[in-house]
Amino acid sequence: MQTLFRRLLFHYSYYRQPPWDTGISPPELIGFIQNHKPGRAIDLGCGTGTNVITLARSDWRVTGVDFAPRAIKLARQKLKKAGVQAELAVEDVTKLDGISGPFDLAFDLGCFHTIPQEMRTDYLNQLDRILAPGGFWLMYGFLIPDASQARHGLLEADIQQMSYRLSLLSRQDGFDDHREKSSAWFLFQKQAAS
Repeated sequence: MQTLFRRLLFHYSYYRQPPWDTGISPPELIGFIQNHKPGRAIDLGCGTGTNVITLARSDWRVTGVDFAPRAIKLARQKLKKAGVQAELAVEDVTKLDGISGPFDLAFDLGCFHTIPQEMRTDYLNQLDRILAPGGFWLMYGFLIPDASQARHGLLEADIQQMSYRLSLLSRQDGFDDHREKSSAWFLFQKQAAS
């Protein structure tokens, strides 16, 4: 029931301008694009498609997924207006039915940290399934000191769990002034096949 309510809340938030939908790609994604050759990318929790467009304009073959139907509808309109091609799907990132990889980049701008704790392993299992050997996971999330502090955020235990599955290449801690929360950018890499 809580998941259904959460989905409805996100869907209806796109009838106005949600605070997370800035329409600007972050410098961390721009930097990644500048330092890596184009391949296949997936934007997990793509919202209205801002970062899908940025990747597509840089010659990446992109798939964007979001569980909010309204967000995907708006993303289709933005892609058409921008004149770029990408695949878009209304999809749950903990299931990714019909989505197959391998992807060279999985991009997540604030999706993973909103997933209920009990469903995060499902997300990581899907990530492992679709990410190519040697592929990257570029992820942004809010940090919390303990689970009682907030509904959404990453605990150090979450980061350790992620590091058991993928190699942590970099972590850039910061502060989200708009939300007044500690945050961090993470770049992980899946081990290449031997």
